[in-house]
Amino acid sequence: MQVDLTSEQEMFRDAVRDFCEREISRDYVRECDRERRAPQDLYEKLGQLGWLGINIPIEYGGAGGGAVEVAVLLEEVGRAFLDLALWVFRAVTWGGLAVGRDGSEELKREVLPRIADGTRSVCYSLTEPEAGSDAASISLSAVPDGDHFVLNGQKVFTSGFKVSDYDLVAARTSSEGPKHHGINNFLVDTSSPGITWTPMETLGHWPLGTAHVFFDDVRVPRGRMLGTLHDGWRDNAVYLRYERLCLSAARTGASKAALADALAYAQQRQQFGRPISRFQAVSHRLAEMQMLTEISEMLVYRYADRLDRGMATTRDAAILKLYVCEAYKKVADEGLQVLGGYGYTMEHDLQRHYRESRLGVIGAGTSDIQRNIIAKTMGI
Repeated sequence: MQVDLTSEQEMFRDAVRDFCEREISRDYVRECDRERRAPQDLYEKLGQLGWLGINIPIEYGGAGGGAVEVAVLLEEVGRAFLDLALWVFRAVTWGGLAVGRDGSEELKREVLPRIADGTRSVCYSLTEPEAGSDAASISLSAVPDGDHFVLNGQKVFTSGFKVSDYDLVAARTSSEGPKHHGINNFLVDTSSPGITWTPMETLGHWPLGTAHVFFDDVRVPRGRMLGTLHDGWRDNAVYLRYERLCLSAARTGASKAALADALAYAQQRQQFGRPISRFQAVSHRLAEMQMLTEISEMLVYRYADRLDRGMATTRDAAILKLYVCEAYKKVADEGLQVLGGYGYTMEHDLQRHYRESRLGVIGAGTSDIQRNIIAKTMGI
């Protein structure tokens, strides 16, 4: 299904693309990567433009856009700087969607305008040492105590924690009944007493990083709980499907960047008296990269359109996430091969795509889990 953007959406895409071309240089991205420095100034500029609130209702300081607008924003930013796009994704998913959908009126009025203008950032804590792909097996506890809940436990792979003011924490509120029962999400101030954290060294995504976070008698006001008590897993399912759109849009943009770099190199690199792009072995590799990228884009906008029309399914989300992340990994790998020895050096950006694409098939639901989901919807 082909999804055509409206004239307003095309204008928005042009505006975001112009911003990225003007404000995000290749050297800037490399510096942030090398120095493990968050692009704080760019994030703040996106907030000033109102784009961090793209899916936040107008009455809470946002732009009131839908999933297609979110996809446009993340694809364009992802093409220029993937880690910045992932920072934006957290704002629109754990802020705009989660708080906007399931927060109390008071919480929405307190938090959403700050997310929209970029003065506050948010991350998400779901994974635990013993709860990875089996995410509903979380054990971090949230015990009621008067007007508060008290959180105890630990989380791993909380990405973006070092730049976040809020952490949306999935916690167990009851151990009775099936494991999907008794879970809720709490919006926790990262400066709360009892929170400590350590960075986790990873292969890529260095500007924002990821963290091991510990909660020791952390008190959270009851008003910071999202949704209905004990029934937060249903909410998580909605958030995670939206997450798959956001990550897929950003990585489709990154795939386009990797493809563009490989193509440009192949067209100017001369061997045996001609550009290497004219050798069939290279041209076929580039053609496959083009195919993977174009199909990724089609799947992103098909899913975004279905979300906006209330037609998106769990299978749609799994197919999207599986295909796009595997495609980005393939594009990055083949692109590095096109560059040969130079692709293996740190002076070219294909090495960063190669490192960062590897997370896509692991994080936010492995490719194997996506295949499990698809198979289940097929009755097998």
